[in-house]
Amino acid sequence: MHGEILHLHLGQAGVQLGNSAWELYLLEHGLGPDGRPDPNIKDVEEGGSYETFFTESSNGKYVPRALFVDLDPSPIDEIRTGQYKSLFHPEMLINAKEDAANNYARGHYTIGKEMVENVSERIRRIA
Repeated sequence: MHGEILHLHLGQAGVQLGNSAWELYLLEHGLGPDGRPDPNIKDVEEGGSYETFFTESSNGKYVPRALFVDLDPSPIDEIRTGQYKSLFHPEMLINAKEDAANNYARGHYTIGKEMVENVSERIRRIA
């Protein structure tokens, strides 16, 4: 079954805002940092289903339907090593080896262009 919403978090600002947004979604849905229901949270509003934002894995864990992409590895590495490192599927955290150094042409025509096929394939998989 396909979900309803796919979140794309692009660039440093998008990745950082996305990480904060998922923290809020977890709280609203009563899930812990690992994507499992938190038994300590009792005041969760009913009405929103998990399937809107999450995909349930075979072991009962809810995985965000989100893709994080940045040329610079630092913001993505913050997620990989942060509080929510076990929440996101590793294949949905995509980064290049170096950033574009605030150069549009470098990001659009060289480094960014190399990532397009990989990112498109991940979007197809999630959607």
